[in-house]
Amino acid sequence: MCRNIRVLNNFEPPATEDEIEAAAIQYVRKVAGMTRPSQANQAAFDAAVAAVAAATRELLGQLVTNSPPRDRKIEAAKAKARAAERYGPR
Repeated sequence: MCRNIRVLNNFEPPATEDEIEAAAIQYVRKVAGMTRPSQANQAAFDAAVAAVAAATRELLGQLVTNSPPRDRKIEAAKAKARAAERYGPR
């Protein structure tokens, strides 16, 4: 599950709300040990996702870096090359 959490810091353009939300959902899923909460746990799950997303937004807003912003296309190509090396070409 956590393999889907991506680095969100130091990209141009900055991380979107969808990316932050997706990372928060993956984190809460991993910690909770479930991909879909029961109806009894849905409110707690949703509250946790909102809290993690808020903490992520705050963190990203406060981080400072001296390196130039990364490009999503270049990072995606690097990840694809690593996957091809590890798993072989499709």
